Amino acid sequence: MKMLSLEEVILFQKKLIDKTGGKQGIRNESLIDSAINRGISSFDGIDLYKTDIEKIAAITHSLVCNHGFTDGNKRIGIAVMVLLLKLNKIFIIYTQDELIDLGLFLASGSYEYEDVLNWISKHIMK
Repeated sequence: MKMLSLEEVILFQKKLIDKTGGKQGIRNESLIDSAINRGISSFDGIDLYKTDIEKIAAITHSLVCNHGFTDGNKRIGIAVMVLLLKLNKIFIIYTQDELIDLGLFLASGSYEYEDVLNWISKHIMK
């Protein structure tokens, strides 16, 4: 699976904030790093998330919910999800409102990892 590095996600968030507004800054770099690496974590040599979609859903959930940045956690989580899907040639169809709702539901605690996984699966282009 094609991934993004910690440095790339931090740069992406800075550019996102520059374009859409908000406060620059990192609240906790370890939380960002943990979110990025959640998708590729394993136990006893076995991947915890088997498919690319599962990996991307886990990363998205953690980027939004870990609150590693001082601002823009929902935006960067959803933007990274869309970018990782494209990088890994998984094409989805969505509206901006659907992306906004996904971020809001995650941030409020209404959605968990499984909900992100289901959301991605339902939006895959057939």
